[in-house]
Amino acid sequence: MSENLREQLLLLPAYFQGHLLLTLAAITMGVLISVPLGVWAEQSARVKRPLLAVVSIVQTFPSLAILALVVALLGGRIGFLPAFIALTLYSMLPIVRNTVTGLESVSASVVEAARGIGMSPHQILREVKLPLAMPIIVAGIRTAMVWTVGLATLSTLVGATSFGNYIFTGIQTRNLVAVTVGSLASAALAVGLDGLVAAIQWLLEKRNEAVDSARLRSIRRSVYAAIGVVICIVLYGLLPQPRADFIVAGKPFTEQYIMVGLLAAELEEAGFKVEQRLGLGSDVVFEAVSNGTVDLYVEYTGTIWSSYMNQQGNPGREAIRSGVIDYLEREGVVTLGFTGFQNRYSLAMRRDRAEELGIASIEDLVPLAGELSAGADLEFFGRSEWLRLRDLYNMDFSNKLTFDASLMYTALVEGQVDLISAYTTDGRVAAFDLVLLEDPRNALLAYDAMLLASDAAAANPALMQAVDSVIDSISNAAMRQANRLVDVDGESVNAAIEYLRSESLMRSN
Repeated sequence: MSENLREQLLLLPAYFQGHLLLTLAAITMGVLISVPLGVWAEQSARVKRPLLAVVSIVQTFPSLAILALVVALLGGRIGFLPAFIALTLYSMLPIVRNTVTGLESVSASVVEAARGIGMSPHQILREVKLPLAMPIIVAGIRTAMVWTVGLATLSTLVGATSFGNYIFTGIQTRNLVAVTVGSLASAALAVGLDGLVAAIQWLLEKRNEAVDSARLRSIRRSVYAAIGVVICIVLYGLLPQPRADFIVAGKPFTEQYIMVGLLAAELEEAGFKVEQRLGLGSDVVFEAVSNGTVDLYVEYTGTIWSSYMNQQGNPGREAIRSGVIDYLEREGVVTLGFTGFQNRYSLAMRRDRAEELGIASIEDLVPLAGELSAGADLEFFGRSEWLRLRDLYNMDFSNKLTFDASLMYTALVEGQVDLISAYTTDGRVAAFDLVLLEDPRNALLAYDAMLLASDAAAANPALMQAVDSVIDSISNAAMRQANRLVDVDGESVNAAIEYLRSESLMRSN
């Protein structure tokens, strides 16, 4: 067994427990809400149409948008709760719809016969309609179960543990083993839970049979055993777990994974228990550290300046630093210091393509931009920097494509785009022999990396001492090499962390 696979399998129990607990909680709540709503809708024509319309509209919302909205409504709270609420909402449509369809499919003559023998409306519903509609209702629950297992992988983006931890980390760090393990585990869980619900339904249908065959007894024992295992796992997940001293969070790209691991290693060496929350969105993690849900993370001055302060100009690196620190103080976020490196945007081209077109700076792009295609990460073309760059140079590209950051470089190397919005500390810049274009009009901001902490964390002297070794100790070259170890050389994030601790931190002490 390879070392990489062994590392991923060691994470499997925690990720499986988190994913299973989240899925079952959402499905259970979805059933408790949706079946009564479906019954109500079937009995009231005035309720049916608007109810089905509402649950259908919820389903059309992108799942990431639902997660973001729930986090915002909860005041920036991350973790299990927002993921649970979002998944519950997503589970409702098939259950509500199948409940209505199942009840409406009951023959009118059967209902009339029940009414004729003196059954009340409540008895007809409980004793006749629901039992006859149950196969269709269970089909809706099974559909919702499979959907929820798949969508639960996205809960990683709001700080909930799931198989998405494998998938998002693996995509960003080009770790196909992690992606494969996460995908297979998610698929296996979906198939397993679907089969378990189907088996329970089959046993319920057979419960009144007079013949108790050996096969039926064997299946019953197997189902009971499976249910017992699931209950034990869920109950174990509900037990109070040792609370982490600090939560360190990061965004969904390689450099952030490395820095989260580095900070966690420093804190653990000082004797603290640390929980890592990986793959969070920029707004989510900033709000979380503001309200104390997260204790520590690495942010960039350019992100604060443009995205949170909504500043349009570029007064220079030092002015941005000063303005950002003042803003963070007003927001109740403590700046512990700068790490020493900056990871800013820069337009990049393949060297052969740049030489072919005679391009060395963004100025040289101006007469050719209308014929070129540009690629960027998911945020760049929506940021103020792109608007400033476009307006200062009075240019636009013929085609603008957005990519996951890990795929953006591949698109450039394979010639799918002519240039990209690269990151200056990305190890792939040198590995793929890319040219970073000069910016003579100073359109692109400085992005100094800094440590941000909640008020409570910053008030802890031991934490301050533990992370002091990271302050002003990591050069651009060191961070670039650490990123390259993961993104190009295929090393683990742990290897990059150890490199930084030996090459940067130890040298500064």
